[in-house]
This record gives sequence, structure tokens and C-alpha cells, in this order.
Amino acid sequence: MALAARRGQPALGSTTTSERVAGGACNLVRLHLPFVAAYGESTLGLLGDPSRRAIFELLARRPCSVQELADALPISRPAVSQHLRVLREGGLVVSEADGTRRIHRLDPDGVTALRAWLDGVWSDALTGFHKLAETPPDVSDEPLEGNS
Repeated sequence: MALAARRGQPALGSTTTSERVAGGACNLVRLHLPFVAAYGESTLGLLGDPSRRAIFELLARRPCSVQELADALPISRPAVSQHLRVLREGGLVVSEADGTRRIHRLDPDGVTALRAWLDGVWSDALTGFHKLAETPPDVSDEPLEGNS
């Protein structure tokens, strides 16, 4: 039995997710954390992170390797790789092998879908503004003469 297990602590590599500490508080402890998608299925949410947006903008200019992206940004290569994975799983980025490295580029289908969604939102907003502009002002909101 491992020393950590004898002390009532999770062993290295254990899947135990919490342990009690003094005062009854519960701290989450996990050595192999799974990736958690914070924005679910929302493509727009994928671009909510500033680093992810920067990667998206760089890839809009030209395809890049992880190293090229990391060199252009103030984040590490592992962080770039994780952001690329999120963008790839969200349908905005595709990658292909080029020798010993992978080249990443925007997925035209994903960008087209994002653009269509944004166009729909913009159209709805403009329709709402147009209706508001055509609505006559409410007479009761206007000041009466002589009551200034």
C-alpha cells in the first residue's frame, strides 16, 4: 500500500477527486484533469477567450504551425495547442500534417456557419431598430406647453 493511501490521501495518479481538510472544507484534487468545454455548442463562445480570438485572427491571415502561433503570441506552445483543439472541436479550425509538424488553418465551412449566424443576429437587430424608428412617439411623454 502506498504511503499516501495509508495517510488517507489519494495516491499519485488516483482518480479520487476530493479530500477533506481541516475545518471540514472540501478541496478538489485531481492529477489528470479532463478538458471541460466552458461554452458548450456555442461557436461564438469559442471566440470569447482573448488568446483564442488572437489565434483565430492570425489563422485568418494565413495557415500556421503551433510554433509560429506561439512565437506571435504571449502564450506557450501547449496553451496554443489547447486553444487550437477547442477551435478544431468547435469546427472553426482544421489541421493537416506537413512533415513532422501540423499546419492549422480556418475551416471555411465553420467560418461560413459563424458568419451566417452573425448575419442573422445583425438582421434581427436592424429590423428591431427599424421598427423602433417607425413607431410614433408616445404623446404622453411630451412636455405640455406652459408646464416647463
